[in-house]
Amino acid sequence: MATNFEKGLALYDHPEIIYRLFFPRRESVDNSERPRAMNHFVAVAQGISIGCRFYPARLDGPNILYFHGNGETVPDYDYIAPIYTERGLNLFVTDYRGYGMSGGSPSCSSMIKDVHPVFQGFTTFLSDLGYTGDLYVMGRSLGSAPAIELAFHYQQRLKGLIVESGFASARNQLMRLGVSHLFRDKGEPVGFGNDMKIKEITVPTLIIHGEWDEIIPAEEGRTLYALSGAREKSSLFIPHAGHNDLMMYGLDAYMGAIEQFTR
Repeated sequence: MATNFEKGLALYDHPEIIYRLFFPRRESVDNSERPRAMNHFVAVAQGISIGCRFYPARLDGPNILYFHGNGETVPDYDYIAPIYTERGLNLFVTDYRGYGMSGGSPSCSSMIKDVHPVFQGFTTFLSDLGYTGDLYVMGRSLGSAPAIELAFHYQQRLKGLIVESGFASARNQLMRLGVSHLFRDKGEPVGFGNDMKIKEITVPTLIIHGEWDEIIPAEEGRTLYALSGAREKSSLFIPHAGHNDLMMYGLDAYMGAIEQFTR
């Protein structure tokens, strides 16, 4: 199966897909506006590091490794992190190559490859600072792919997986990007393999999606929930919410679901 995923990512590294899929935005490496937040960098290749930011709540609190959505960067979470930390949740947000404080340029294969050293850097960082809580991985939108990749490989070390506004089918993703023609003669596309990997993930799983998501339809979230191999799984579909306003339409339900899941 690993070979299929590698081949799928190699095909996804077509320049037209990268152009339509990634919207990198650079940000300064200045310190966070949040007094206790800490910048951290994880080396993923020769001369390339991924910028991350840790928002601490408490030493024994749940620790969430968070992969953000496209067009976002780590500093954007200076405004969102307090919603987590005031509930006792430690939040560790990571960028991708070419985004925010990170070096390099984005690609599908590098994004998935990089999550493994990022995960090791995350756990080492927590251990060095004395954080002892359970480990969770969370991905929003584009970030659903790296989050599912980690849950697929590190189930024995994770307490749970959270997917927000995530996608399932590679074929549907290619249609949304307008690049299906690239795969006409290549059979069923694998892409990131979210739908295949989640079948093998047995750690507790929470799926969150906006009912009116205009970018990744709610049906994709329902598909991920149905395919999930977890015995303990739950979902939250927020009425009237689109792709980028889930907290606006359902903040209490959103954070309530995450709090309950991580407790």
